[in-house]
Amino acid sequence: MLIDRLAARFGIKRPPIVPVVRLDGVIGRAGAGRGSGLTLAGLAPVLDRAFAMPGAKDVALVVNSPGGSPAQSSLIARRIRDLATAKGIRVTVFVEDVAASGGYWLALAGDEIIVDPASLVGSIGVIAAGFGFADAIGRLGIERRVHTAGERKSLWDPFLPEKPEDVARLLAIQADMHQVFRDHVTARRGERLKGPPDLLFSGEIWVGARAVEMGLADGIGEIRSTMRARLGADVRLPLVNPPRKRRFNLLPKLGAAPADWIGAAVDAAEERANWARWGL
Repeated sequence: MLIDRLAARFGIKRPPIVPVVRLDGVIGRAGAGRGSGLTLAGLAPVLDRAFAMPGAKDVALVVNSPGGSPAQSSLIARRIRDLATAKGIRVTVFVEDVAASGGYWLALAGDEIIVDPASLVGSIGVIAAGFGFADAIGRLGIERRVHTAGERKSLWDPFLPEKPEDVARLLAIQADMHQVFRDHVTARRGERLKGPPDLLFSGEIWVGARAVEMGLADGIGEIRSTMRARLGADVRLPLVNPPRKRRFNLLPKLGAAPADWIGAAVDAAEERANWARWGL
């Protein structure tokens, strides 16, 4: 770049630069009541700017996510690795409160994973959680009407009684998704994994140092002191995207239909539950 050439010509030493991207929040598209979560569409421009920053020695990802959409987790992580390979830039991940489930999938995009002593890491599994409203809508005098072309089109409808065959189908889907997750963890961590597979992939969660012992992370630390120790006290850590404000908004837009109000309340409760199960 022109600035680098001018600095070299006049003997000016530029401080090392490590762009910082925050991956903070639930992963995937959110409902009407809580805005958008972490998605590839939303993060792609941010990631492009980070990896294109002149003089970047490393890109730091600060992960704080309880998980979410497996597909969006995969897409975001893959874009990070593609950019790292194309630009020849190392990626270091710093976990804050939690990198669980899809949040750990995002952390796997790093060449190195650094955690806080109090970070929660892991939860390599698949979960489906929801609410059943069959009795509630019955008491309100509401009748649920569903018609499908294809006997398996409907699955686990929250407004109908739970069916054993739906649960069996859901568990089969989860098993396939779990295998995809396991394969990805094994591919990214390889011989660094130390624990027995039955425990590592059980959905268990570990605190900082224990996650390092299990091979799910590489060390203990935080971004500022770690980068200063490696690149010098003058290292610059420009934040490429601002931190997201966590909001659990129950109110959709004025004039919304009653179904939107119900959906907004469910969305907010589910997001709150995602964080609450880790005590956050």
